[in-house]
Amino acid sequence: MKNIYIAFFLSFTAFSFSGCLDFDEPTDDFQETDIKLPDVVYQGKADSIDYLKEYSMEQVKNAVNKLKKERTLEQLNFAQYGLLGHKNGEWSSEAHEYQRQFALTEMLAQYGVMPHYDYAFGSEIKSAYAVSRSWLEGPNGHFLDQVKKGLTGILNHPTSDTIPEFKATGLLLYDFMAAYNTDLYGPFPYQDFKNNKQGSSFTYDATSSIYKTIVANIDTIVKVYKHYEQRPKEYQKFIQRQINGFTVVNPNRSKLKGFDTWRRFANSLKLRLAMHIVKVEPQLAKQWAEEAVKDGVIESHDQEFGAYPNNYSGANPILKLYDWGDMRLSASFESMLKSLNHPYAHDLYLPNQDKFVDADGNVTLKQESAVVGLRAGLRVGKGQGAESNPYLLYSKLNAEFVGKAPIYLIKLAEVQFLRAEGALRGWNMGGSAEYFYRNGVINSGILDYNTDKGKELQAKLEKYYELDQAVDFTYIDPLGNVSPSPSVTKIGVKWNEGDSKEMKLEKIITQKYIALFPNSFEAWTEMRRTGYPKVFPVLNVSDGDGSLNDGDLIRRLLFPNTDDASLKDIKRTGIPALGGPDRQGTRLWWDVKGVPNI
Repeated sequence: MKNIYIAFFLSFTAFSFSGCLDFDEPTDDFQETDIKLPDVVYQGKADSIDYLKEYSMEQVKNAVNKLKKERTLEQLNFAQYGLLGHKNGEWSSEAHEYQRQFALTEMLAQYGVMPHYDYAFGSEIKSAYAVSRSWLEGPNGHFLDQVKKGLTGILNHPTSDTIPEFKATGLLLYDFMAAYNTDLYGPFPYQDFKNNKQGSSFTYDATSSIYKTIVANIDTIVKVYKHYEQRPKEYQKFIQRQINGFTVVNPNRSKLKGFDTWRRFANSLKLRLAMHIVKVEPQLAKQWAEEAVKDGVIESHDQEFGAYPNNYSGANPILKLYDWGDMRLSASFESMLKSLNHPYAHDLYLPNQDKFVDADGNVTLKQESAVVGLRAGLRVGKGQGAESNPYLLYSKLNAEFVGKAPIYLIKLAEVQFLRAEGALRGWNMGGSAEYFYRNGVINSGILDYNTDKGKELQAKLEKYYELDQAVDFTYIDPLGNVSPSPSVTKIGVKWNEGDSKEMKLEKIITQKYIALFPNSFEAWTEMRRTGYPKVFPVLNVSDGDGSLNDGDLIRRLLFPNTDDASLKDIKRTGIPALGGPDRQGTRLWWDVKGVPNI
């Protein structure tokens, strides 16, 4: 293959997005990153990995040294920090990048609600569906700056072919985040970005094409990892030492033997994607899911992927969103947790920090008397001070409980719930739906199960599983914005073989939603796919782009680009690949209307 060398430049710069807090000084936290890349751009076949070709140890060591010297291997590390909501290949004590990536979907998934509409960079969120363009750019901008930019070097560098395990790992990380990107927006230039194409004209790939390419890549990646076990021991030892030095997203990286955990991570992603497409291509979904399970998925806490407190400094970045006054508990999540008497109803959030007073000066809720959320879609107040904006009084996260929680990419409970749903559909998942569902509930906690608090939470979840019926609960807004609302969560927790398949599915997805917190990307995808968990309807839907009716769930984020070149690309290939207008109500490929869940 001929190498192509062209002058280096970035064709997609990040949007300008200064600190979100009113009291922040303008910073470059949301600006283009300053990672130093080689002076040339390599463009090759990112999807091609010739893992059967043999190289001498001298060639392998020379290749590693070259990639280290050019800081190409360092980009593996850089990208993993990006997957976790951080930037520039390091843990940050601040969380602006995390906010940029996740805040919007935190609201769309109804885990939280933004309690004020004004932000220092001039972009307003008047209500849940009235979202400014700069917020829409957040997840995509993060993908480009912190993941894509860091991985295209190793995917296209000719020397990477000498070390197929490194290239496979880079491709897996790219595809993990690319799957999120297409689930959020729909089509995007997946292949052009991956192949490091330069210029101003890009082709948008359809979500169906992206999914199928990712799964084909996963199959190759798994073969690479398996073939590693047949390599000479000297090679294995050398490569293991190198990859451990660049691994961030596995808590036991110092104990890794081979690539077994990476293989399980890849297959777990394949299982996740399989379930996404069950309505549009059910037979292919079954095939992918059964292949993934047969080949090995995450089956223990030690195999979970994410960053743990001993890997990063400071607290879990989700806390900052609440501490800054940029996020508060949603009424839907409050209602769900209280209807199920979940341990989170008492532990995850703090009671109201001050008293609530109505328009007549009457105290409607005393200080620190209840965990209380606010309805999604409310037209909230201005400012981040509770004195002038009472929406800041609603519950925020409990730092003592969640501060040292891991940042998960894929956790054991999610895989168990995926297998439970597969078994419910009659697929071969290696066990019964009830078995995987029960274990999913017990393993669903946000805390590290190797800690005392994690073990304590697991014991609580074992008792929680025994709840047969939902607890009666009515949501009451202390500010009186909405009428009292009976909870829409009517199911219990415990598995009942007498339940209909639809009710069993509702139980699986509801518990999976709780287990995923705060992974709002995946939670919102599952809400769109299944309609579960049941949540309160978003208020003021008319504040959106006009494509949604009352009670509708937003189906996608609008294309985030505003420059002329990108708009031309969107018109030329983006809209045709989407199959509908660039509107909030346009469904993605896997989001099929009118097809029953099961």
